[in-house]
Amino acid sequence: MTVAYPIAHAWLSTGGTGAQNYDEFADDAEITAIIAANPASALAVEMPHRAPESVGRPFLDCLPDAVDRLRAAKDDGHYAPASDVVVLYRITAPDGARAYGLWCMVATDQISTSADEPGAVIRNEDVFIEKVRERVALAEATRHLLSPVLLLQTAHGEALHAALAQAVADAGRPAVTDTDPAGRAHEIWAVGAGTTRDRLLALAGGGELVVADGNHRSLAAQTAGYERFLAVVTTPESVAIQPYNRLVSELPFFEGLTIEPLPGPADVPAVGGRVHLYTREGSWAATLPKVDGAGVVDNLDHALVERRLFAEALGLEPGDKRITYVGGDYPAEWLRGEVDAGRAELAVLIAPVTVDDFVAVNLARQKMPRKSTWFTPKARAGLVVAQLDSV
Repeated sequence: MTVAYPIAHAWLSTGGTGAQNYDEFADDAEITAIIAANPASALAVEMPHRAPESVGRPFLDCLPDAVDRLRAAKDDGHYAPASDVVVLYRITAPDGARAYGLWCMVATDQISTSADEPGAVIRNEDVFIEKVRERVALAEATRHLLSPVLLLQTAHGEALHAALAQAVADAGRPAVTDTDPAGRAHEIWAVGAGTTRDRLLALAGGGELVVADGNHRSLAAQTAGYERFLAVVTTPESVAIQPYNRLVSELPFFEGLTIEPLPGPADVPAVGGRVHLYTREGSWAATLPKVDGAGVVDNLDHALVERRLFAEALGLEPGDKRITYVGGDYPAEWLRGEVDAGRAELAVLIAPVTVDDFVAVNLARQKMPRKSTWFTPKARAGLVVAQLDSV
C-alpha cells in the first residue's frame, strides 16, 4: 500500500519562479526585496501583501493580486503543464553533496497528530493558527499549491534514495535548474506513467512519513478539506537539521533565571543542555531547569526555552509578536548583529535537534516543540505547482 500518488495536473517551472518558502525569512523586508527583483517568483504569489506596492495592506485584501500574478506567470511561459506525473528532484550543494526527493501528492486522511490517531503521515509540531488560515485562503483563491510539504521517509529511506539517484541518472536533461541563495542547484524531471513511476511511489508512500517542513501547509490541506496535498518525499540521507534560534525585540521583564557569562561571543551550543543568550551587555549561558517527571520531549532545549525562558522568565507566550523564529540559514553573527543594531534586545541560540532524535520522537507519535527543527536543504517553492481543480 502507498499513500503517495501522481500529480494529476501539474505546472513545472521553466525558470524564474523558484523561491524560498514563505516561512523561511526572519525579516519581511527580505521578501519584498526578492519580489521586487523577480516578480515571477513564487513568493509574489504566496506573500502578495509583501510585494513593494502592497506593503501595509492586509493579506486577504491582496489575494486578487496573487491570483493575477500566477495567471500572468503561466501566460508568460514561466510554467509548462504536465499531467499524471511525479517529479524527480535533485539538490546539489556547492561542495557536491546531493539530496534527492520525489514531488507527488499524498493522502490528507493519512495525517496523524497523536498516538491515538491512525495514519502514515506524522505531523509533529504545534502550529500558529493564523498562518494556517492564510495558507487556506491562498489555496482557495488561486486553486493551486505552490509550496510542498517536506516528508521524511522512515521505512524505505535507503531504497528510495538509491532509486531516486538511479532515476535521475537515467533521466537526461532536467526540465529546469534553479539556484538558491546558498548556491545549491535545484533540478527537476517529470516522470509519467510506467514502472519507474509506480516503483518510486511505492517506495515514497510505503511506511511512515514524518513532516520535516510544512506543518502549517499540511494542516491547511486538512482544514480546507483537500483529499491530497503537494509533497516532496525525501530520505534521511538527504537532510540535516540546523539550529532554530530566536530573537526577542522587547524584554518586558527578566527574572528567575540563573545565567553565567560566556568567555567569548554567544554562538550555537555544540550540544544540548544549555542555551546561549546575547544582549548588548554581553554573552551568557543558561542551564534551563528540567521539568520533574516530564517526558523526553518536554525536556528538549526548545521546549524548555518556551517554558522556562519565555513563559516564566520573560512572561511571553510562544506566539508573541515580540519573538522572531530564526532558522539555521542565519548564522550566530547575524543574530548578534540584529541585537547590536538595536533591532532586537535578546538573541537565544539553541543546539540543533539530531535527525535520529527527531525520527525517534515522531515514530513514538510525540509532538516536537514549535519551531525546533530547521531541515536543510529545503524543497524550493514554485518549481512544481499542483492545480487543485484536478486534486
